[in-house]
Amino acid sequence: MSGTSLDGLDLVYCHIWKPLSRWEFKIERTKSIPYSQTRVKRLQEAIHLPADELLILHNEYGSWLGEQAGKFIEKENLEVDFVSSHGHTVHHQPDKGLTFQIGSGQHLANACGIKTICDYRTHDVALGGQGAPLVPIGDHLFFGSYDFCLNLGGISNISFVLDDQRMAYDIGIANMLLNYIAAGEGLKYDKGGALARNGSLLPRLFEQLNSLDYYALPYPKSTGYEWFSKEIVPLINGQDASIESLLHTSVHHICEQIARQLKMLPIEKEKTLLITGGGAFNTYLLEVLQSKIGKDIELKVPSKQLIEFKEALIFCLMGVLRLEQEINILHSVTGAGRDSSSGVVFLPG
Repeated sequence: MSGTSLDGLDLVYCHIWKPLSRWEFKIERTKSIPYSQTRVKRLQEAIHLPADELLILHNEYGSWLGEQAGKFIEKENLEVDFVSSHGHTVHHQPDKGLTFQIGSGQHLANACGIKTICDYRTHDVALGGQGAPLVPIGDHLFFGSYDFCLNLGGISNISFVLDDQRMAYDIGIANMLLNYIAAGEGLKYDKGGALARNGSLLPRLFEQLNSLDYYALPYPKSTGYEWFSKEIVPLINGQDASIESLLHTSVHHICEQIARQLKMLPIEKEKTLLITGGGAFNTYLLEVLQSKIGKDIELKVPSKQLIEFKEALIFCLMGVLRLEQEINILHSVTGAGRDSSSGVVFLPG
């Protein structure tokens, strides 16, 4: 798994089984491989590459993913049925029928010598869906005991059951914005939200961010780096303010949008909200979020392992469901014409 926050590659080795009517899992081994600054820059700039150069990167990155998977498997002496790869999203414009995750499945399979499943989003987009978010199938099958599941990665997304159907969508920006601001000071991220805590709210920027058109769109909806770079980066770059105040305002914006979405839903009793993704480590962000959503929703922060590797775990589940020819993408989430069992299988050659 490689997410929009560009912090690195997550690998998880897990057992997934279905003893009776429910899928179960156990995470056995994990590893995170931080991206070098060179790789971060290449992935950030991939959106601007011409088609031939993008495909070259697609193949090279696929080989690199396979090499990392192979090293992980060999070092841990793992018995593996298949590799499931999300790849790294470069283009995501579902309104144009376009989504593209680099990391060639064939190159990956060849490099590690193991059956590989990837390209989970294209089929759903071809069916008229957003191709995102995909994690809600795991929320539904693994974490259904929570009323809401919130992922705070580069983008924030939420999933929940409404009228007996799993619903989910991208709320908006999250760590992609915070990390962008921190990078301006040579930092990878604002640890624990310490810098943001010491800043002050910038009212005009706060209003500009909250007024972005995306937030007024009905769900299902999804967004990505294109929206961030076009709509948000110019607002941030146009500010004459301290990094602390930029981060402070951004944290309040992120939490404001999450709170607004939750308040639109029928909440008749105390609910639980499972929080995963890198944002779950941002203590200040969680404090602001709790203050904005009120006491009727209790934040549930799981183990460090689950925070970091939940998305990678669920892409393992999606691979299992693909091989079992069971549904792994819900049209109630993506807006596609129907549910699907998505993913392309590549055999090593």
